[in-house]
Amino acid sequence: MSNGAPFVIKICGLSTPETLRTALDGGADMVGFVFHPKSPRFITPQRAAELATIARGKAEIAALIVDWDERQAAELVEALKPDWLQLHGHETPEQTAALRRAAGRPVMKALGIAAADDLKAITAYRDVADRILLDAKPPKDAAYPGGHGRPFDWTLLAGLDPAQPFMLGGGLDPANVTEAIRIARPAGVDVSSGVESAPGVKDPARIAEFIAAARMAAAAVQEGSTA
Repeated sequence: MSNGAPFVIKICGLSTPETLRTALDGGADMVGFVFHPKSPRFITPQRAAELATIARGKAEIAALIVDWDERQAAELVEALKPDWLQLHGHETPEQTAALRRAAGRPVMKALGIAAADDLKAITAYRDVADRILLDAKPPKDAAYPGGHGRPFDWTLLAGLDPAQPFMLGGGLDPANVTEAIRIARPAGVDVSSGVESAPGVKDPARIAEFIAAARMAAAAVQEGSTA
């Protein structure tokens, strides 16, 4: 966690005005819309554009895509005008850079983590992605890459360069986010399934609880690091 940098709380996979407003009212810094058809959180660009009118100016908007080409990304940006592209597939560093150029937007690259060796990928993406999201690796038979509610071992991150900011995702929920922030010291957190009552069904109470817990935990870590 960088001293003095704003801590980012992202609620991903939103699909209704009610839950989006809960995230905004709770103080979410970023909201995410999922454009991967196999995900239970999938929405169309048209639907996302409608929701974006509620969020714009109140939180940053991230568009989650999986292994898209430059043309698709550029068309989505034209329709939605997101603040960020979140790349959640097998995009190489070269593809990440190409998507960033084509979309004209900063990109967040998700990297699946299960073991210490997985952290080596950070170096390859450091110069082509504007933000790194360290997420739990999905099960081998998974139909979609994220939102499976399984955390990874946060202690794996103890050896990371403190100057390398990253966001943390994968299995976070209102009950464990405080511990996750204390151990991993990320620059932000990203949650999806951990604030749901069923796959793809966001729970307003859990959204509010998560944001409050994350904000308090981040403040405690920040105060400790500057004391």
